[in-house]
Amino acid sequence: MRVSNLFRIAWRAILLNKTRSLLTMLGIIIGVGSVIAMLAIGEGSKASIRKEISAMGSNMLNIRPGSGVRGGVRVGGSSMQSLTLEDYEALQEAEYLSAVSPQVNSSGQSIYGANNWPTSVYGVSPEYINIRNISVIEGSMFTQYHIDTYAKVLVLGQTVVENLFPDGEDPIGKTIRFGKTPFKVIGVLSEKGDSNSGQDQDDVMLSPYTTVMKRILAQDYIQSITASAVSEELAGEAVSEVQTILRDQHNISSGEDDDFNVFSMDELIDTFSSTSEMLTYLLVAIASISLLIGGIGIMNIMYVSVKERTREIGLRLAVGAKGAIILMQFLIESILLSFTGGIIGVGLGYAAAFGIETFLNWPTVITSSSIILSFAVCAFTGVFFGWYPARKASELDPLAALRYE
Repeated sequence: MRVSNLFRIAWRAILLNKTRSLLTMLGIIIGVGSVIAMLAIGEGSKASIRKEISAMGSNMLNIRPGSGVRGGVRVGGSSMQSLTLEDYEALQEAEYLSAVSPQVNSSGQSIYGANNWPTSVYGVSPEYINIRNISVIEGSMFTQYHIDTYAKVLVLGQTVVENLFPDGEDPIGKTIRFGKTPFKVIGVLSEKGDSNSGQDQDDVMLSPYTTVMKRILAQDYIQSITASAVSEELAGEAVSEVQTILRDQHNISSGEDDDFNVFSMDELIDTFSSTSEMLTYLLVAIASISLLIGGIGIMNIMYVSVKERTREIGLRLAVGAKGAIILMQFLIESILLSFTGGIIGVGLGYAAAFGIETFLNWPTVITSSSIILSFAVCAFTGVFFGWYPARKASELDPLAALRYE
């Protein structure tokens, strides 16, 4: 018997019991739909993380005081003062860095007239906005002259502008106070929006690092250094070069621990992506339980089908049909049930992913690999759970099957 005839017989058997077949496929439908939706959420999260970090500056490096061992006791980075302006000046000569900026910051109350807003002022160099992919949309960025003269000038983020100037007043040229120190507003930054962690990236004020160090913090060390690699591909070389320069600056001998840490965006992306992948795999594992239940349902219904059609099987065997043909017939029926459920499940997964992105504002990305994986699982389920009932049917004794009531 031709395979095409076996497919027609199997399909006819499914259509004769539409309700039972649909209920049998339900576990496969829910399982495949859930797996696709969960993978879409996972891929969407990773894509969103990469986009968010790229918006911060895909080539960006962050250098902070790191843990060091002193007298057998590990000292936390927050208690160290290992980065200096001399380090910043040395890094400006680095071959693999296109821009470098020191960074110091302080949190406090900003005040203009009767309006006030709790925010942070960041002391940086003019290169900072290029490193962070930010632009000045009104006024101008401060210059080296402002740094050399400890000028009390500010460039405001959009959130600060909205809260200190709620009536739409032009902030350029106005004087606001941060704590007790008056500052002149010379520029306004473009909008960045919230980060993946929910932090408002526009709730910030930028000022010359010398001004913040001298007039607000009264310190001579810097809290961190932000830099940009020449290209994303050379970020690894840039990290190695920074480590070499700073170890030389700090007279750290071979074998001694660094008193600084260098972080690249690739490390952040890998960290967030690995966490996202673990959560995705966990969700997929939970969703796969439905596939297992669906497979058991297919095995159960195939057993029922074999029992109901015992006389038909006996008749076919009696007129010369081979056991292999009977096995193939029921195996094809099992695979058709699984694949049909898989196709409906893919549609359900697409609908679920669309609904999650539309109504919950959660990014989703459906990849071709998730579709291929789903159909591979469906094929495996159909063969694995359909094989045993099909083999039982092929091994029936024709005389016993014909006498079966």
